[in-house]
Amino acid sequence: MSETIDARGLSCPQPVMLTRQALQQADTGEVAVLVDTMTQVYNCTRAAEKLGWQAEYDEKEGVFELRLRK
Repeated sequence: MSETIDARGLSCPQPVMLTRQALQQADTGEVAVLVDTMTQVYNCTRAAEKLGWQAEYDEKEGVFELRLRK
């Protein structure tokens, strides 16, 4: 991963804003985002896909890791 955003414990819309900012700066490559809830997973995924990124996620012990690629 070229960058990891730790958005755990943040309330919406902060995780989405941090994700969008990181994706706009990265332009291509991989970005990981750590969040607490499925709502945040959906919102960050939607934001990434609007910018042309592909998203997938895994859940381990209550933490969701999104992997965003372009």
